[in-house]
Amino acid sequence: MSDDSPLPSWSRRVTRTLAWAGPDDPGALAFLIAAAERHDLAGFLLVAASDADVRFVSRNATLLAGHFRLTLPEWETLRVLCEKPRLYGQAEALGLGYPRVWRADGRDAAAIRFPVVMKPAMGGGRSRLARAKVIRIDDAATLAALFAEASGEMNADDIVVQELIPGGGESQYSYAGLWRDGVPVAEFTARRLRQYPIDFGYTSTCVETVDAPDVAAAARRLLAATRHHGLIEVEFKRDPEGRLRLLDANPRPWSWFGLAAAAGLDLGALLAADAAPAPGRPVATARTGVAWIYLARDLAAALRLVGRGALGPRAYLRSLGRVRAFAAFAADDPLPGLVDLPLTAWRVLVRRVLKLR
Repeated sequence: MSDDSPLPSWSRRVTRTLAWAGPDDPGALAFLIAAAERHDLAGFLLVAASDADVRFVSRNATLLAGHFRLTLPEWETLRVLCEKPRLYGQAEALGLGYPRVWRADGRDAAAIRFPVVMKPAMGGGRSRLARAKVIRIDDAATLAALFAEASGEMNADDIVVQELIPGGGESQYSYAGLWRDGVPVAEFTARRLRQYPIDFGYTSTCVETVDAPDVAAAARRLLAATRHHGLIEVEFKRDPEGRLRLLDANPRPWSWFGLAAAAGLDLGALLAADAAPAPGRPVATARTGVAWIYLARDLAAALRLVGRGALGPRAYLRSLGRVRAFAAFAADDPLPGLVDLPLTAWRVLVRRVLKLR
């Protein structure tokens, strides 16, 4: 469930869609319950596909569980992963690295070291900050102006200002998997090859499965401590000294979710089957060296990198040879990929307008 993208409705594999007004609609809960009864959806798996949907389903888990099969724990448990101040507090308790965080209301003004980034404590919402997801800030005057604007649209306590960890997308790693009652069922690690924009990525454009034991170990400590249940992607960035810094945790399908199945680990099937850990057997994992690509955005990123001399044409073509999964395109189901082209152009334009404001 999500109101974030219309692409699934264009797939030939989708047999029915319902108009979802989004989790902020006053009638959202009543709509889902009525839909379950009207369309005989009792026992169907309900997968929250955006941050705002995750919060909504988790907060209403008790009521929704009477109509759907859920994979999210209740909110008081889940918010430790979803809300960045709580996430970083958990990281501190576990001895995991994370970016330094400051209060944006002026009380920490003397301590802030620029550049910094401003983010919502959790994604979702219609504010400028929520739509931008993250904004780079290079000076105190800009920080004060943007905080004043953001706090006029959302709760000031939900605005996070944190250290900007140097490095491009190639420094960013992810742990992804499926957990049940604090135990991993399936897992793998991946690294961004490219992102867009290239200096400060709004989204991954090319991701490859890799063997990163320290990333997996750090994520397992976090997820075991919170007794996580369900899908999860935990993002880290390796700083110039080689230390891992925890950035985010996403208990929902992520943009490159299809990479798992392409690498031999079908997380969607395991989720649907309500798979449990197999006693005495290794945790299921994915093959390394398999890549996923968001082609429209990756071409834009590659052109910029080539123009800077940071990527050679041959190296780019070699990376395409490892691609086994695409963000929106499939040869046997091409329409979502074709519809995505104008949508991507529109989103890039909107982000440029937001940046200029």
